Amino acid sequence: MQDDDTDPAITLYRLQACPFCERVLRTLDELDVPYHSRFVEARHSRRDGVKRRSGARTVPAIVDASTGVTMSESANIVEYLETTYGGGSTDPGLATARAAGEAE
Repeated sequence: MQDDDTDPAITLYRLQACPFCERVLRTLDELDVPYHSRFVEARHSRRDGVKRRSGARTVPAIVDASTGVTMSESANIVEYLETTYGGGSTDPGLATARAAGEAE
């Protein structure tokens, strides 16, 4: 997580020592994207805070206030981050649609 004077637009919800969460963390760090990191309850049934914000209890999940995007699933998140913040070749709208299950 990066500290600076501005409030990061991205909040990452994660578990301690979760390999999928670590994948998203590495991508955020590699792209030098500021973010808040929030640890969630280990028990899936107690992740109501994540569900309220992302619509699901699964992690990792991100909420990007600058684009209005909320998503889960590490592969989708990584693709979204690389496209939106890293100059990836996929259209950001397509990456978001894929994450929402709206594109093939």
